[in-house]
Amino acid sequence: MQSPLFNHAEQQSQDRYVVQNPQLLRVALTGQDDVLARKGAMVAYQGLMDFDGEYQSGQQRRARANTGEGLDLMRCSGQGTVYLANLAQYIHVVDVDQEGMTVDSAYVLALDSTLHTEVIAVDSQYGISGSGKYQLNISGRGKVALMTSGQPLMMQVTPDKYVNVDADAIVAWSSGLRVQMQSQTHSSGVRRRRGNTGEGWELNFLGQGFALVQPSEVMPPQNAEIGQGLRAQFGAGQHGSHAQNQNNAWN
Repeated sequence: MQSPLFNHAEQQSQDRYVVQNPQLLRVALTGQDDVLARKGAMVAYQGLMDFDGEYQSGQQRRARANTGEGLDLMRCSGQGTVYLANLAQYIHVVDVDQEGMTVDSAYVLALDSTLHTEVIAVDSQYGISGSGKYQLNISGRGKVALMTSGQPLMMQVTPDKYVNVDADAIVAWSSGLRVQMQSQTHSSGVRRRRGNTGEGWELNFLGQGFALVQPSEVMPPQNAEIGQGLRAQFGAGQHGSHAQNQNNAWN
């Protein structure tokens, strides 16, 4: 049998994380360090592998219930190779060091089990209840596989060059950056999106580090359940920034 499809055969590498192609991640396990992956993200595997739901502490469950932010993970262990993907999103592997990284949990595909995660709050500069944004802080040393809808833009933040990003397009940023949620509008209209421009809340970054932006302001459905409706499926539900803007406009 012959076909150009055979050009997409498995890549041979000694690295633990390998981007098999822009939308497929290959993770090699040796039986020592496990990898935590988004539930349902496994598309294939080779070898003696086990997949178990990852335990969540009471604190993690409460944080997830109160903020909508958190990771729903499975633990991949054993000896072999596992292939991970999610809705054909683009995959990027990042080395996390002492600086740490803050992410939107919706864009995490996999991470080393040795890393620590914690939900943090990003407050609005106006102090309006419900207009803040919750994110996930990842610390320690290890690798994280992130997903984006389309090819992303990596923006460098320096002390003399701050960066503003749409709150619905941001994927991740350096944890050491100073960040504030804001809206470029007069205080009398802060509860509304910017007139008829369609622009709303944004994050302002200052300091030294990076901000990772995707070319989309709407997330694809993440394990959507039947009957939730399109807005809930596409990440614009009660915890989304767009939803918060709309809710605030009616208060």
